[in-house]
Amino acid sequence: MKFDFDRVLVLSPHTDDAELGAGGTIARLMEEGKIIHYIIFSRCEESVPEGLPRDVLQNECMNSMAVLGVGSSNAVLLDYKVRYFPEHRQEILEDLIKFRKALKPDLVLIPSSRDMHQDHATVYWEALRAFKKEASIWGYEHPWNNLTFTTDVFVRLEQRHIDKKIRALSQYKSQQNRSYMDERNILALAYTRGAQLDTTLAEAFELVRIIY
Repeated sequence: MKFDFDRVLVLSPHTDDAELGAGGTIARLMEEGKIIHYIIFSRCEESVPEGLPRDVLQNECMNSMAVLGVGSSNAVLLDYKVRYFPEHRQEILEDLIKFRKALKPDLVLIPSSRDMHQDHATVYWEALRAFKKEASIWGYEHPWNNLTFTTDVFVRLEQRHIDKKIRALSQYKSQQNRSYMDERNILALAYTRGAQLDTTLAEAFELVRIIY
């Protein structure tokens, strides 16, 4: 059985999370003509290195979206404070319900259920509450945050998809000192997931919900 999704909603707690977890898949879906909307919950001003403009991450995020082909009209930046999402669960849920009604996605990409970051976990649970009866839900992978991860769904990728993911992440010039931004780590995980399919490159997801 093959599943096809026309309208995809990508939920990114912080400015680079979804590209890290699903950038290759987003590139492939865009190439296939899917409608993709992208919600970023925080402008991450608290994470800006000293000496850089406060809006540097939101500008880098928009540049990253442009590389992936997601237009600015399909990307929404909210303004929740980093590491304080648990205090705003109800507001986040209400935002998600508004997006659900407006966008009517078939598939929602979210952090996985085993993601230890408090903001990621909040987005996971509130997205599950908002979309569990309306859309299929996949959880994307952040190895540095996941104690465990179930590889339930695989998306085969071509080199051009991973190249686009790497170019998108390279737009975050203020974050290039972080180990998860290292191109070698990005490629290593893509090759590992590809090896599980006897193909070259892939991204893996946790299957949270499937509606067909």
